Amino acid sequence: MSKDTKIRWGFEQESLDEEKIEKLKKLSTIARGDILKMTTVAGSGHPGGSMSSIDIYLTLWHCARVWPDKPKHPDRDRIVVSHGHTSPGVYVTLGHLGFFNLDEAIANFRKTGSSFEGHVERDIPGVEWTTGNLGQGLSAGCGFALAAKLLGKDFHTFVVMSDGEQSKGQVAEARRFAKKYKLTNLTCIIDYNLLQLSGPLNEIMPQNIKENYLADGWRVIEIDGHDHQQIYKALREAVKDKENCVAILARTVMGKGVSFMENKFKYHGQPLSVDECRKALQELGVEDDLEKYFNLRKTTPPAQIKAKEEIPPELNIDPGKPIVYRAGEKVANRNAFGKALKSLGEVNRGKKTPIAVFDCDLLGSVKTDEFAKSLPEWFFEGGIQEHNTAAIAGALSTQGVVVFFSDFGVFGVDETYNQHRLNDLNHTSLKLVCTHNGIDVGQDGKTHQCIDYAGVMNNLFGFKIIIPADGNQTDKVIRYVATHPGNFFVGVGRSKLPIILSEEGVPFFGEGYEFVYGKAEVVREGKLAVIISAGTLLHRAIQAWEILKEKGYSVRVVNMSCWSDPDAETLKEAAKTGIIITYEDHNVKTGLGSIVANFLAENSLNCYFRKLGVKRYAPSGPAEELFKTEGLEVENLVDTVIEAIKKAN
Repeated sequence: MSKDTKIRWGFEQESLDEEKIEKLKKLSTIARGDILKMTTVAGSGHPGGSMSSIDIYLTLWHCARVWPDKPKHPDRDRIVVSHGHTSPGVYVTLGHLGFFNLDEAIANFRKTGSSFEGHVERDIPGVEWTTGNLGQGLSAGCGFALAAKLLGKDFHTFVVMSDGEQSKGQVAEARRFAKKYKLTNLTCIIDYNLLQLSGPLNEIMPQNIKENYLADGWRVIEIDGHDHQQIYKALREAVKDKENCVAILARTVMGKGVSFMENKFKYHGQPLSVDECRKALQELGVEDDLEKYFNLRKTTPPAQIKAKEEIPPELNIDPGKPIVYRAGEKVANRNAFGKALKSLGEVNRGKKTPIAVFDCDLLGSVKTDEFAKSLPEWFFEGGIQEHNTAAIAGALSTQGVVVFFSDFGVFGVDETYNQHRLNDLNHTSLKLVCTHNGIDVGQDGKTHQCIDYAGVMNNLFGFKIIIPADGNQTDKVIRYVATHPGNFFVGVGRSKLPIILSEEGVPFFGEGYEFVYGKAEVVREGKLAVIISAGTLLHRAIQAWEILKEKGYSVRVVNMSCWSDPDAETLKEAAKTGIIITYEDHNVKTGLGSIVANFLAENSLNCYFRKLGVKRYAPSGPAEELFKTEGLEVENLVDTVIEAIKKAN
């Protein structure tokens, strides 16, 4: 290690010596001044909470196993700041410790184009997780702590949180998960200043923070959050405690150090004016060099700083041998997913890279049950706690573990959209596999028929949507996503489907087929028009092709399984026929049809175009009946194609 490792004090000593305490006291005062300068120069930011948390930050980062010259060292402790709006306190702490140039952070805070954004960002050296939506940090911390156990590492995870966010249900979900899976390598520190953005905590939403942690089986240590010695001793106790998950309740004062700011909730998110800042700096007894930072902000380009690229852990995943389903079989794609998952787990058991599978009390329905029985050490039952599970799975996926999270579409997509958005912002590598999509769900009714997954997931720039057509393609897709980095959404239905066959009667996606992301397949040839489909309805599109052929109409059927990156060449060839019909079990406004329509418009491809899809929330009923009531029967597709051909001619 470099000379910078002297910054780390560690938790070996029972207490801090007087020299270290004095250093922290002086540094805390200077840091409070820097927080005020940073927010005043920006004219924006959250000084109050940053000033109440700063003593915690300085003590923690001085003692945790982190190294400014190697911020992504694989053995570092993970520090998650859940209340990301206290970014001024985080940036000032990291700047003083040498992670980056502090002057650049002060001058460029919240400046357009600057890396020092309003809430903490993972790309900044020393920052582990992009946060800001309160209540997410403890879940991410669970993911990091779980990674240490799965990978056989001894790093500790610390999560610093606000008191107000403790009212969020996801925090309780994370507490229960940590207790269940004995994540004693996880410590949370709560900045207990009793104030929130809009007023006192007990007026905004009364809560019993200590009692809630105790009720969920955690140990609670109460301290003065401005006493560096108490902070150190509590952190040390927590790290040394191998039997309990520990929460440290640190009583603090918002705006600590400046008399006219203390215990004033308005300073939660309101910076000081220049005159107020000068007055505060004088009271703190720190240098008033505001003009220096105003000038730097005006005269220098936005500070662009990123952590040295973290070398991604090598993923040693054997895709195994595909399971091939034969002609005449009927297989639900969710079953094919479950069998592929178990196969992957068994072939990779004992190897360098673990495969973690998360479920939310649906293992028999989403078909993770066989994996759970065969590889219980890699299976994690999150219970009916979808938000927490999605966030844990995302954080874990950044740590060299292949992670699958399976759920119903309405829970794994619709309910947890915000968690996946944060996962995307944090560059996760999550394999989200959702079953029970579309009106194919049937009798569970409209509350459970996820028909909007494509429109929702396509809002996330880093997720790739794949909708496989049958059991064979599903098997190969699952093996593909397991062996490739990045976020993937794989959507499947509920019902058993026939195996897609070639015109010669052999499995189209069977032996010899290789899934290539972004590539569409022409499953039936034709010249007059093109039907583009995927997933549950592809076999029906083939039935329509057969009827149309008997009636003398030559049409092409395309399987478009990759919706985030549609196959450009295949679509251009389709447009040449002059007619394209999309056919899907999905919201007609935001699904495959809209994706194809956007491509046609953006590429100035002129052709007759129609979308067949779900136009409303469907009622309960058997899937076959729902396809009929919603105008998605094979006959509806046949009639639409013939009408299009007649109009074109």
